[in-house]
Amino acid sequence: MAKVSVFGYGAVGRETAWMLSGRGDAVRVVQRTEPKPLPARCTFQASDVTDRDATIRACAGADTVFCCIGLPYDSAVWRRTWPQAMTNLIDGCSAAGARLVFADNLYMYGPQNRPLVEDMPLTEYGRKPAIRSEVTRLWKAAHDSGRVRAVAVRAADFYGPDVATSVIAAYGVARYLARKPALSPYYPDYPHDFDYVPDVARALVTLGDAADDAYGQAWHVPHAPTQTLRAVLTQAANLIGVPPRITVVPRAVVALGGLFNSQMRETLEMGFQWDHPYLVDASKFRARFWSDATSFEDGLSATIASYRNR
Repeated sequence: MAKVSVFGYGAVGRETAWMLSGRGDAVRVVQRTEPKPLPARCTFQASDVTDRDATIRACAGADTVFCCIGLPYDSAVWRRTWPQAMTNLIDGCSAAGARLVFADNLYMYGPQNRPLVEDMPLTEYGRKPAIRSEVTRLWKAAHDSGRVRAVAVRAADFYGPDVATSVIAAYGVARYLARKPALSPYYPDYPHDFDYVPDVARALVTLGDAADDAYGQAWHVPHAPTQTLRAVLTQAANLIGVPPRITVVPRAVVALGGLFNSQMRETLEMGFQWDHPYLVDASKFRARFWSDATSFEDGLSATIASYRNR
C-alpha cells in the first residue's frame, strides 16, 4: 500500500485520488478546504500550497506527491503563486524523500507550427506560457541537482464528467442537454487534440508507479485520434439525440469582451492554441507505457451521463 499526497481536488486531482484509493493506496487529499465526499482510504489535510511549512507537513510520510493544483485563470495570480507553490512542493518532497508527479499543461511550448513534442524549447512568450516555463525550470533543476525525483505529465485541453472549464463538456454537452446550441469560443474546424480526464489521471498514476529512469522529463498523455472541435461536438449531439447546432463566437467579440471581462482577456494570449491545427505527439508515452486512450464515443457517453445525473 503506497502512501500518497494529492494536492488539489479539481477534476484531475479528484479522479487521481479515486483511482489511487480504489486500488488500496492510502491517499491524503490536500487543499485549503475539505471536499466532500472523499473516497474510501482518503484523508484530508487542510493546507495552502503557498505556505512552505504547511506544504512540508502535508508531504511528510508520503512516498509520492501528486501536484494537481489549479489556480484562477489570472496572470497576476499565476506570477505570484506558481513559482512559490512549486518551490514549496520541491522542499516538501525533498524533506519527505517523496517523488513529485506534476500534472502539467502545454503552455510552455508557446506558439508552434508542428506537433508538440516533449523536448521542445521552453517559451518566453506571453505571461502564462512564460510562467509555466519558469515552473518547469524549477522542478527540472531540483531533479537534476538530486534534491527530488520529479516528473511532469502534460495534458492537452481536457474534458470529461464534471469538468466545468471544458469547452466540450460545459459549452457543448451541458448546452445540448439544455436544448441550446453549443458555443465555440474559437474556430472549430482545425484539428485539435483533447484528453479525457480519467486518462490524465491514469497517466499520472502510471508515472507514480514508474521506475526512476522515467523521471527528470515530461510525458504527454495519450489521447483519442485527432478530431476537430466541430466533429467532437457533432458526435456529442448525435449521442444526445439533438441537432448539432454550434454558435461560433467571433474572435472580434472575444477581444471586445476582454475589455470588460478579465477571464476573456486572459484567453487572448492563448489564441495560438486555436488559430491553427494544434496537435500533441504522445508517441513517447505510448511506446513505453500504454496506448489505449479512451475513445470519444466512450468519453462523451460518460460525460453526457454525468450531466444527466446532476
